[in-house]
Amino acid sequence: MPKMMLSQGAMAALRCPPEQAKVDIFDLGCKGLMLEIRKSGTATWYFRYSDRRANQRQYRLGGADTLSLKAARARIDELRAELSLGRDPQEQRQVQRAAPTFAEFIAERYLPFIQGYKRSWRSDDSYLRNHLLPALGSKYLDAISREDVVRFHHSMRAAGYALGTCNRCLVLLKYAFNLALRWEIAGLASNPAKDCALFEDLDKKERFLTPAETERLYEAVRRSDNAMLQYIVPALILTGARKREVLSARWQDFDFTRKQWRIPITKLGRARHVPISDALERLLHSVPRTEGCAYVFANPQTGRPYVSVFCAWDTARKLADLADVRMHDLRHSFASFLVNAGRSLYEVQRLLGHTQVKTTQRYAHLSQETLLDAANAANASMGAGFLGAAGAG
Repeated sequence: MPKMMLSQGAMAALRCPPEQAKVDIFDLGCKGLMLEIRKSGTATWYFRYSDRRANQRQYRLGGADTLSLKAARARIDELRAELSLGRDPQEQRQVQRAAPTFAEFIAERYLPFIQGYKRSWRSDDSYLRNHLLPALGSKYLDAISREDVVRFHHSMRAAGYALGTCNRCLVLLKYAFNLALRWEIAGLASNPAKDCALFEDLDKKERFLTPAETERLYEAVRRSDNAMLQYIVPALILTGARKREVLSARWQDFDFTRKQWRIPITKLGRARHVPISDALERLLHSVPRTEGCAYVFANPQTGRPYVSVFCAWDTARKLADLADVRMHDLRHSFASFLVNAGRSLYEVQRLLGHTQVKTTQRYAHLSQETLLDAANAANASMGAGFLGAAGAG
């Protein structure tokens, strides 16, 4: 094959012999750099090299009409550096070509996977269709950078979306990339959303029932036109379970011998177990049962779980002067009662079914009253003389 010291001037005079379809010319000024000149007059730069198994490989750099000789030589230097580190440019290109777009990954892998176990998959689908796919769907999975993720997250906030919506999209994105890494999707080496911080909602307030409010609410649900509400609401408060877990509860899942309620499918798609307390057991034994009905809190008219009890709940909470209390706040209230009873956050985590302790940390501040009582009790044990001296100072 012809070899010569290439220059921009010399290249302009090079032609492919008329009897050949193409001619390859190697540059003496840069080892491995080859210029392919075709009969049509077009020319392309290539890098010829040996891989780790001594096989000859050819890597296309680009057309000579857009890539100058100087740029081609510089690119060869970069590729040789990659080779010295054990990274084959041709293999890397093949991996990149195999990488799916974010939209392809979501449609072909993510959605089919979560539909098989995640009860809230339709919520994910909505966030994806309305927010994530329009912004990132056309990008290749391995080409989405941390900067892309941060820009997307902040653009949602700038567009006026609530902090919770912005954060939910970011959490979903982190989870999708973690799955892609676990499945070893071609080209993906890291999670670009991993270190992206959620927005902190400083105005967010958790609503917890006091014992007095709990009594008022109980009296209100007892007077409800919905005869099952007087059992559903106490069950939520006594267990800290999610609304759908209670509404879909089946008698067969309650083991009164072991005092354990098995929730077969939770929000995360896995089973968890809730202790049957004495109060919960009394409540369950008071629920009217219909022969042949498998559900504990079934609609008496259909024998099936309620789709929604909002109207009855809304009437009851207003009657109790608790219009700001959501049904999900009953779960928060159960956690607050646990913490203020001196139970550890680990116990709260297990009872609520949280997979991460940081989710439970939101209840840590609730122990202030309990800690204050403990501090006062410690002070009292120090003796009247010491307390008197402290007061005098």
